[in-house]
Amino acid sequence: MSTPHDILCIGSVLWDVIGRSDRAMRLGSDVPGRIIRVPGGVAMNIAMALARFGLSPDLLTAIGRDPAGDELILAATVRGIGTGHVYRSEDLPTDTYMAVEGANGLIAAIADAHSLEAAGDKILRPLADGRLGSRETPYKGPIALDGNLTTQLLREIAVSPLFARADLRIAPASPGKAERLLPLLDHPRATLYVNLEEAGLLAHTTFDSSAQAAQALVAKGAHRVLVTNGGEDASMARHDMVLTQTPPPVLVARVTGAGDTFMAAHVAAEMQGADEADALTEALNAAAQYVSGDTPL
Repeated sequence: MSTPHDILCIGSVLWDVIGRSDRAMRLGSDVPGRIIRVPGGVAMNIAMALARFGLSPDLLTAIGRDPAGDELILAATVRGIGTGHVYRSEDLPTDTYMAVEGANGLIAAIADAHSLEAAGDKILRPLADGRLGSRETPYKGPIALDGNLTTQLLREIAVSPLFARADLRIAPASPGKAERLLPLLDHPRATLYVNLEEAGLLAHTTFDSSAQAAQALVAKGAHRVLVTNGGEDASMARHDMVLTQTPPPVLVARVTGAGDTFMAAHVAAEMQGADEADALTEALNAAAQYVSGDTPL
């Protein structure tokens, strides 16, 4: 039996192995710090944040039938995240992400999401077989979708009747995978969440501000876009308006997961009735609190 949910989170759910130091780092640095292992992946980060904001997310992802996968299912369950529709593979191991962060931000990271990619459209079966929807009666609620899915699967989602009535909220997994989202750029029910670098990759240019980037993506056909720029301005744009705000200044204690927290806070605020200006403010405040280290993992 699956539990009631408010939103589906589709994409990567894995273990984050993160090394952090309070010292500035560069290529080749060898410094003291801490290494932690926590639940992660874009879909999982968004789901955990949504749960903290009072919602009940449900996961569509691939997790191995291995000890790491069993621990991950338990970690999701105790956080109030539904796992009843997760595809559990006998042959594919649970995915892992590894990152190194210094006082000057993210130094390097490697995402091993090969099992999610290999599982392909198997993770979407509940949307087609009647458990969550079908081609005749597609799922109508909000969906948070991340760019760790393959380009081919994202292309299929862009035209699939299974997603025709959903409120799509889309985030790239990283700048290196931002261009995977191009097939979904002009989806009429999609809101795209990107940072300034990712916006530039999607538009094949560079931008000086979040407002400029957001307007350019709307001009390329996007229904609605939110662009962040670290501690600088962030903007929301649709065809008839642009809204820009600046986040509160904070000391940065961590960066991995900040964009996912921003997206989750924005989605939660809108689902709970906030208008676009207030939702952007709440998202920026939540992301600032997260990077300062004041939000629990």
